[in-house]
Amino acid sequence: MNVLKFGGTSVGSVERMKHVANLILKDKGNIVVLSAMSGTTNQLDEICQYLSKGNQPGALEIINALRAKYDAVILDLLGRDNRYAEEAVVAVSQILALLRTLTAHDFTQVEAKEILAQGELISTNIFHQYLKSLGVKSALLPALEFMRIDARCEPDMRFITSRLERLLEVYVDAEVYLTQGYICRNHDGMIDNLRRGGSDYTASLIGAAVQAGEIQIWTDIDGMHNNDPRYVENTSPVSSLHFEEAAELAYFGAKILHPACVLPARIANIPVRLLNTLEPDRPGTLIYDTPPSGTIKAVAAKDNITAIKIKSGRTLLAYGFLSKVFETFARYHTSIDMIATSEVGVTVTIDDTSHLADIVDDLRCFGSVTVDPDMVIICVVGDLEWHNSGFEARAVTALGDIPVRMISYGGSNHNISMLVSAADKVKALRYLSQHLF
Repeated sequence: MNVLKFGGTSVGSVERMKHVANLILKDKGNIVVLSAMSGTTNQLDEICQYLSKGNQPGALEIINALRAKYDAVILDLLGRDNRYAEEAVVAVSQILALLRTLTAHDFTQVEAKEILAQGELISTNIFHQYLKSLGVKSALLPALEFMRIDARCEPDMRFITSRLERLLEVYVDAEVYLTQGYICRNHDGMIDNLRRGGSDYTASLIGAAVQAGEIQIWTDIDGMHNNDPRYVENTSPVSSLHFEEAAELAYFGAKILHPACVLPARIANIPVRLLNTLEPDRPGTLIYDTPPSGTIKAVAAKDNITAIKIKSGRTLLAYGFLSKVFETFARYHTSIDMIATSEVGVTVTIDDTSHLADIVDDLRCFGSVTVDPDMVIICVVGDLEWHNSGFEARAVTALGDIPVRMISYGGSNHNISMLVSAADKVKALRYLSQHLF
């Protein structure tokens, strides 16, 4: 059994849905994870924004637009006057009725998360009916019955595994198991989610729970490229990556894969394959516990970075200084990407500036504070174990004409990161491609 995840663009139209059905029916008995149709989550988010402002008519207008959109999808995909189309209409109507009901409630984050969950429920109900119309024994496994996070917002793997096993036993004769990505319940039993891009995470958690042979992430790109094709010409897919290499690239900007996706697969040692829905015969990228390759694999960039330098009047090694700095960021639930230290100061980078003013104010208790916004982390990934002399020098030399604010090397065997101004991002990516590939 494999787990196949298809993102919003892969099921973004009737034509795409039919294409995905052809793909998954080539090998039956797998679990298929679907995202919401492209654009739907944005519309649901827009409903939330209207309701947060107390604008109920604005929210209802979006719901009406969703009604028209999905009426057209059902008609085009399933036709009319047949039980499959009728069941799809009933399912979608019930979901839209729920949305209408929620617009009349006091709006809180509870309602927001319930609203955002409806896109995946709509897409899977429609796709389930389409598979049945083709004569396929399709089983719809409701993610809200097995996907759960604990009080720390971490997946409850024991619960996920036991509930999934129970559901699979109920539908033992199914040819396709269909479920929703992204959505889950929290430890209180309320509807929650795994955040944007979380369908990848869903697929990885399911794969780990059922000990799948392979986790396949299907998108509209033929694997993870060695640089960002939006800014650099002649990029190419990377044929294979170590789990840690893929995790570094995903975290530092490679949009094809959700950063959290790699961890469950790595722990369970289940290969992850990135494939192109539009060109399914291309090999894509295989992520697994591959041995070191002695090569540099790829480059990625993480935007919207802010550097914060704390300069102490005392020596950095004074007892408790670093712990107090880190405790400040922890207090505001703000993670650190890069860190560099000297005798009298420490510089860190963050990508979440929602508490920046409070953090800077607290850090002034320990020394003078300087903030550099509008920065980008350029990440070079490969077999960068320190015994492989020269790799880090090649990366740094490539940026010889670009001012580099920070360099982080040695924290991982697979990554060297350099902090540059956002204005130099494209130039840095192109220089690195010229020098490294």
